[in-house]
Amino acid sequence: MNIPSDLKYTKDHEWVKIEGDTATVGITDFAQSELGDIVYIDVDTLDDRVDKDEVFGSVEAVKTVSDLFMPLTGEVIEFNEILEEEPELVNTDPYGKGWMIKVSIGDNSEIGDLLDAEAYQEIIGL
Repeated sequence: MNIPSDLKYTKDHEWVKIEGDTATVGITDFAQSELGDIVYIDVDTLDDRVDKDEVFGSVEAVKTVSDLFMPLTGEVIEFNEILEEEPELVNTDPYGKGWMIKVSIGDNSEIGDLLDAEAYQEIIGL
């Protein structure tokens, strides 16, 4: 199971890469393996302000549909449009080409609520 130590995580299995005032968000390797083959990513919150823990989109796999939860309050400023044609990138490269959204961080104090790699490993039982 790949859990990069330079990223932050949520209990809902999203990863977050903080770069200045921008956060890149995707789902973890654990989440994609639990979901199975991903066939569609739906993000209809582009250019919207979304509060922490609210749904910003959904991911559809062969077996199920799962909501995606916002790890930090902010404005969704970019959607990874490559996923419209190649949603399977979330399975094959969840921390790279399979990223989902970029967010303009609205409240830097929420960053401290995110989990580090070690804490996330405990949640998933590694």
